[in-house]
Parts: sequence; structure tokens; C-alpha cells
Amino acid sequence: MANSGIQLLGFFLSLIGIVGLIIGTILPQWKMSAYIGDNIITAVAMYQGLWMSCAFQSTGQLQCKIYDSILQLDSSLQATRALMIVGIIVSIAGLGVACMGMKCTTCGGNDKLRKSRIAMTGGIILLVGGLCAIVACSWFAHNVIRAFYNPYTPVNTKFEFGAAIFIAWGGSLLDVLGGAMLASSCPRKKQVSKYPSMAGSRSGPPSSNKEYV
Repeated sequence: MANSGIQLLGFFLSLIGIVGLIIGTILPQWKMSAYIGDNIITAVAMYQGLWMSCAFQSTGQLQCKIYDSILQLDSSLQATRALMIVGIIVSIAGLGVACMGMKCTTCGGNDKLRKSRIAMTGGIILLVGGLCAIVACSWFAHNVIRAFYNPYTPVNTKFEFGAAIFIAWGGSLLDVLGGAMLASSCPRKKQVSKYPSMAGSRSGPPSSNKEYV
């Protein structure tokens, strides 16, 4: 059986990871304008996220605009959105399942074997949710890098990584790490000895029931 301390550590790591995924998904700083070439000195900094784009002016004013139509968005951005939402929902569901199987909870009865299997199932679900988020962040980052090094992309429209994508990356990694700890709750089968017990051999010879006359 897995140690209850490892289960608690995995639970809290996954919980922090899910919070990081939610914050990273909401924030608009998935990519920010790159200050290269003639764009080194500018009065406006552009940010783009999964749900909105923002312009931060040198005066300290921040203006954000939510994307008007989903159909007008790039297909990669739509896929990133979908994977992040799926990753968050699956991770929350996995955290709930793992909570029922932890040793420190009373859910699921007193059957330790069944509770360990429930915790293992929750850990596997958390792994799936974390992997969905990692794929979403990596795909978005790949598109940003490809557009940055594309020679046909104008200098003033090039972007680099923002803070939100690193928060989402960190949250997904914590989610995977916590899920792996909870998945280690897989119960081990008891090993049956191939050799007979030595208790019988240590006892004395069987007494004879024969009576001599």
C-alpha cells in the first residue's frame, strides 16, 4: 500500500496544478509583442491570450477586447482552448475520485484495497488531464516560435512567450507529478511462498497411536 503521506503530497500538488491551469487559461499573457528591430521602443505592448487580446500603454492604461467570434479564430487557438478546458475538467474529476480513495478520508468504506484502487484511478485521470494541458501549451508555444522565425512575418507583429503560458506549463507539470504519486497507490499482490511452512517440520515426529500389548 502507498504511504498516506505520498497521497497527501500528490493531492496538494495536483490541487496547486489545477489552480495554475485555471489562472493560466484565464490570463491574456499567453504571448506578448517582441521588442526586436524597429520595435524596440514602443508606447504600446500587445498581449494575446486564449480569450482576449490586450494593449498596455506606457501611461499605465490597459485595454482588453474579448474575441468577437469563435469561428474567426485560428484553428490552433481553438484547439488550445479545447485542450485546456478538457484538461481542467478531467483534472478536477480525477482529484475528486482520488480524494475518495485516500487513506485519510472516510469515503469508500474501510476496505483498504478498494480505496487504494480508487486513489490509483484518480491519479491516472489526473495524469490524462495534465497531459492534455501539456499538449495544449506545447502546441501553442510551437506556433509562436514558428511565427517568430518566419521571415515573412512583419517585425512589428512578432510575438514571444508571455507569463500565462509558463503558469499553465507549471500547473500541468504539477498536475502530472501529483497524479503520478496518487497512481502509485496501486495495491501490490501478496507474494505466496513456494515452499511449505517450516512450522510443521520443527514439530516433533507424529505420535504413534499404536498400543503394544
